[in-house]
Amino acid sequence: MSFRLRALGLLMLVAMAATAATAWLTLRQANLQVRDSVAAGQQEVSRITGELYAYGFAHGTWDGVSPTVGALAKDTGQRIRVATEADVLVVDSDALAGREPRTAGSRPPVLVDPRPTLRLPTEKVPRVSVKLTVTAIAEYRAAATYAACLTRAGAAVTARPNGIGIPVISTERRPAQCREPSADSDSRIAQDHEAVQTCEFDPRLAACLQRAFNKQIAAAAPPRLQVRLGAKDESPPTLAAAPTMAVAAGVFLAAVLGALLLSRAVLRPIRALTMAARGLGEGDLGRRVVVSGRDEIAELGGAFNRMADSIQAGEDRQRRLTGDIAHELRTPLANLRGYLEALQDGYVEPTPELLESLHEEAMLQQRIVDDLQDLALAEAGALTYHRVDVDLGDMLETCRTAHRARAETAGVVLELDVPQSVRVFADADRLRQVVGNLVVNAVRVTAPGGTVNLALVREGDLAVIQVRDTGKGIPPEDLPHLFDRFWRADAARGRATGGSGLGLSIARQIVTDHRGRIDVESTVGVGTTFSVVLSTGPGGIGG
Repeated sequence: MSFRLRALGLLMLVAMAATAATAWLTLRQANLQVRDSVAAGQQEVSRITGELYAYGFAHGTWDGVSPTVGALAKDTGQRIRVATEADVLVVDSDALAGREPRTAGSRPPVLVDPRPTLRLPTEKVPRVSVKLTVTAIAEYRAAATYAACLTRAGAAVTARPNGIGIPVISTERRPAQCREPSADSDSRIAQDHEAVQTCEFDPRLAACLQRAFNKQIAAAAPPRLQVRLGAKDESPPTLAAAPTMAVAAGVFLAAVLGALLLSRAVLRPIRALTMAARGLGEGDLGRRVVVSGRDEIAELGGAFNRMADSIQAGEDRQRRLTGDIAHELRTPLANLRGYLEALQDGYVEPTPELLESLHEEAMLQQRIVDDLQDLALAEAGALTYHRVDVDLGDMLETCRTAHRARAETAGVVLELDVPQSVRVFADADRLRQVVGNLVVNAVRVTAPGGTVNLALVREGDLAVIQVRDTGKGIPPEDLPHLFDRFWRADAARGRATGGSGLGLSIARQIVTDHRGRIDVESTVGVGTTFSVVLSTGPGGIGG
């Protein structure tokens, strides 16, 4: 499966999970809001019926209830229709608001009964309960008549239940046409009293007495009400799933679009890298990718370009090396072949001098081949080293002894400057090979009467071997090429005077394998100094 499909699938999975979570949270929150709305509606119903009951309980009539209904409708936002059980309209909030009354909704009406509930003794004293009931009937009929009179006269009426639940009417301003009820009971009450005296105690006595109470006060009490809330065109609070689904779909589409854009932004440079790598593998070493930005993809593109540069540079070095080797071997081998063919055909006499010259030429080619093998092994990390504790002073003395005859032949003084003993852990033979190559080069470029100095300096944890000559020096523009293969500072020097051109490359690789470095300083007309820097510790320079 391609990266695009995997990335798209992963992001779609994440989008689906996020969408599902969003939908679940939205539905949960909406359900909570619906439950809260239902609870609030129940509280509003309780408030409306409670205030209507309080009005009927206090006023003994439904006259003047319109302001109370209007205020309740305004506060709760409900449409309130109040009618008697016989469906006689008392008041409608739509009419109070100046609107055409709407058809009542399907919700069942709420019953409001303003008649008081008797508070009878709980102990088994039936005659006391009967007497209280008869008294309560008389008291309520008197109180209800009095409260209705006050209400119709426009007085502010308040009521509180007495000990048995009968309202006690009070007002701050009593109209003249109203009087307080008397304690005398009429003949009907007396007859009711005589009738209930014959009742005996029964567990259903309280219900019986309440029914008798309600019947006797019916003429004075306001009628029971049926309260309807809402209208036919109103709908109960429900959850609208469409907005939730629309939001979820929007989140999903946004996530998919983001996945497509992300995969495109990621895959475009990856596709360019793939094409460049394919071209590089097919031999097009000049292929590079365009790098923009500073993210991980840009870093990958930069790393690819650096790798391609390194491969191209290595390929160029390989081609140059092959050409240099062919150039170095072609001419001497052609000479050897020519002389051998001439000897074979009898055109040249095999004199001892000629044979010695041919032998020397063959040895030179052998040295070039050996140097190439050493360099290849060194660069591949396969050159064998036998490291021991080496006294650099003794090693320099050995090199001086080995090359003294060559220096004397060239008329060059070979000096040694070793003020103290310095020891390193290294391969003594390979270090002598390095120093010997530097000494041979220094003697070769130093004019007769000049000096080549071998010096040993200790700088902290570093041991510095210096080979200084008083030759003509090297121009600054040639210094970066000193360690290139087959490169010679003097283009006029050939193999006979300039060596194989591999000595400095081999020397640098040997010193690098010893975790050291070779530095060079040169002044034209003054001389050149090569410095081999080694560490006296086990870690090497920078180790």
